[in-house]
Amino acid sequence: MSKILIRGARVLGGEPQDVLIDGAEIAEVGQDLAADGAEVVEAGGKVLLPGLVDLHTHLREPGREDSETVLTGTRAAASGGYTTVFAMANTFPVADTAGVVEQVWRLGKESGYCDVQPIGAVTVGLEGRKLAELGAMHESAAGVTVFSDDGKCVDDAVIMRRALEYVKAFGGVVAQHAQEPRLTEGAQMNEGVVSAELGLGGWPAVAEESIIARDVLLAEHVGSRVHICHLSTAGSVEIVRWAKSRGIDVTAEVTPHHLLLTDELVRSYNPVYKVNPPLRTEADVMALREALADGTIDIVATDHAPHPHEDKDCEWAAAAMGMVGLETALSVVQHTMVDTGLLTWAGVAERMSVKPAEIGRATGQGRPVAPGEPANLTLVDPAYRGTVDPAGFASRSRNTPYEGRELPGRVTHTWLRGRATLVDGKLQ
Repeated sequence: MSKILIRGARVLGGEPQDVLIDGAEIAEVGQDLAADGAEVVEAGGKVLLPGLVDLHTHLREPGREDSETVLTGTRAAASGGYTTVFAMANTFPVADTAGVVEQVWRLGKESGYCDVQPIGAVTVGLEGRKLAELGAMHESAAGVTVFSDDGKCVDDAVIMRRALEYVKAFGGVVAQHAQEPRLTEGAQMNEGVVSAELGLGGWPAVAEESIIARDVLLAEHVGSRVHICHLSTAGSVEIVRWAKSRGIDVTAEVTPHHLLLTDELVRSYNPVYKVNPPLRTEADVMALREALADGTIDIVATDHAPHPHEDKDCEWAAAAMGMVGLETALSVVQHTMVDTGLLTWAGVAERMSVKPAEIGRATGQGRPVAPGEPANLTLVDPAYRGTVDPAGFASRSRNTPYEGRELPGRVTHTWLRGRATLVDGKLQ
């Protein structure tokens, strides 16, 4: 592989430096570097980050290739600056065996746009009744370390306890979709003033908070790791903060859309705003931003949930839940966290690369921009302002809540182990 000299990049938002890539690794970082024959990328003060890592992506393959494939999903990931995505298990068939997770892992290898780490189901068929082959999936070529029934909650406390005990043996983590099903039957949106005015079934905050409270106590009892998917309420923040103060091994994620959008948007009845967990109140949004800033919430994860046109372009009650997010995540985080002064670019790197790689045990990802480290890198232009146009997405689906909205920042380059997957905003 050839040498690449990134000239004048603000590493983690600091002072401009040069970064020399030699093959798959970073060779040098410093001022006025020279390399004969190197391809030169003039960064011009753009921000250089370690490649982004998404702990929560739905790639849909196998089974729903009409909405996304591993190839299209990883192309979308590269466009958004990601070098690793963790693929959720709610495929058809469900990724609850070594065979299915290895299939997804191999498809990721073939795509070449980013690393794909499959997430294994906690229970067989996501049915919540019997533990899936957790050990076999961990021992497979895919080396699964994260397990989740995302889309469904592991609501049986005994099953959840057993899963936490099982993964403890090999340092795995159970990622919980916190939703008490009995409290959310027929739910269509956040339970509150807006749901009452619109006459839509409400999804109460306590349905999320009660499961989180139970699971952090189970994790403490077992001495295992639990991760909370797409945390969305101020009350959930307080429970996680309390659990961390007790030394419980809990981590949590927030999605970009829960950092920006509120349930007031549902007044439009546009199904693009229908998501699980639902968009919450302005007070929740502010609490989530503060919690991400102070580290109570550990990471940003996209919950990229592609759907074909017919599953979203229909009446609200019949519409599927979910939003695409890989290609807009960094822009939303810049808008809500960096431009507001809540996070520095170094903080963004910590929450969108370093920490998610640590939680998921993604080898070689989330590493410092330093000599000898893998050249998994993202170059972003924070001065850019543009209007979101889903027609230009690499994802197969277009169900974005940001269409027509102006957002800051643009990923211009992405490198996976020294190989460019995105150059000047164009996929390679």
